[in-house]
Amino acid sequence: MRSPLNRRTFLRASGVAIGLPFLDVMIPARAADAKKAAARPPRMVLIGQPLGMYGPNFFPEKPGKDYESSRYLKLLQNHRDRFTVFSGMSHRYAAGHFAEVGLLTGVAPEFIRDKDIKNGISLDQEAASHIGNQTRYPSLVLGGGDVAWNWRGVRIPAESRATQVFRKLFIAGTPEEEARELQRVKDGQSILDDVGEQIKTLNKRVSNNDRDRLDLFLTSLREAEQKLKQDEHWSTSPKPKVNVPVPAADFSGPQLVERSRQWYEIVHLALQTDSTRVISLWLSSQERPEITGVNLGHHDASHHGQDPAKLEQLALIEEAEIKVLGEFMEKMKTTTEGDSTLFDRTAIFYASNLGNSSSHDNNNLPILLAGGSFKHQGHLAFDTKTNKLLSNLYVRMLHHMDIQAQTFGASNGIISEV
Repeated sequence: MRSPLNRRTFLRASGVAIGLPFLDVMIPARAADAKKAAARPPRMVLIGQPLGMYGPNFFPEKPGKDYESSRYLKLLQNHRDRFTVFSGMSHRYAAGHFAEVGLLTGVAPEFIRDKDIKNGISLDQEAASHIGNQTRYPSLVLGGGDVAWNWRGVRIPAESRATQVFRKLFIAGTPEEEARELQRVKDGQSILDDVGEQIKTLNKRVSNNDRDRLDLFLTSLREAEQKLKQDEHWSTSPKPKVNVPVPAADFSGPQLVERSRQWYEIVHLALQTDSTRVISLWLSSQERPEITGVNLGHHDASHHGQDPAKLEQLALIEEAEIKVLGEFMEKMKTTTEGDSTLFDRTAIFYASNLGNSSSHDNNNLPILLAGGSFKHQGHLAFDTKTNKLLSNLYVRMLHHMDIQAQTFGASNGIISEV
């Protein structure tokens, strides 16, 4: 009989400390302890898009489970039974980009006004305040934006560089050791080279199923390293020159899709290693992405004014974003954790503070909730004129995290349908 492996086992070398995914060999031998370990911890990932999603391409026309997929949802067809799209939901804020600050806090409209913000705690930080001490990092705030706030209503700055987050998660040592390891990654080497013998020893202690899980984890880590190398490439590469009548600022960054993939890789690894159970990710994009057929900046295309040519440009950009989300969902779905998957244990919330980016309208927000412990309903449609409060869904999401909250933000109930 194999002796149990401690859940907090790390692969260690000079400048490296790599947490492992959950393996069967980590389940204690005693039945009572095994039952407790089998109750996998819930997680939460909150993903924000500052420029919305074009409603006719996002929302299905028919409510319920047998809806016909919209243009964007066709890209998520493989996960159709594991997500719910919500229409007719918002925080009822006035029009304007300033409402970004209330997306995850959901405080009453009178507290979110242009140049007059009196914010509360955001959903990620509320969850972290209850369960964050069980992991190395109570939460991760990634990408950018003004969406994470503490209980005092003070904004929590986001980690905007993937290299810094990667270092935070997987490189430990003196500043010199950290710099050396990160430089090795940028030079095309792997931090796994330093712990190769430990991996071989570990493989002798685990089952075939555990070896498969460990191999998938190590493959994901190598892929993340490759994306870090790509990030370094982009940061030193000249910007493209294009001959179209668009403001130069809209052409400053072609790497929208790869940047999103990189963040999703790091989110996946952070959850897989149980480094944290709460993550907010803000995928800000203003520039022209390097997508076939796109010659406008994302911000320019989002302010389409119903111009058909701009709407098609916007659709190509948003399809690329949804496709990368689908890749992330697939990776979560194929990552096993005992007798379930990481997808089964994680609430993945995807939304924007803008319902119509062209008019800066904050009603009928594009909202998708995937995975987790929910009774998914396909398309859950509420009144698009008198919106259901989004904070009511946040109460349900806290319940997924085993936090029995009665209210959150300006909620006046709970979305019990899911």
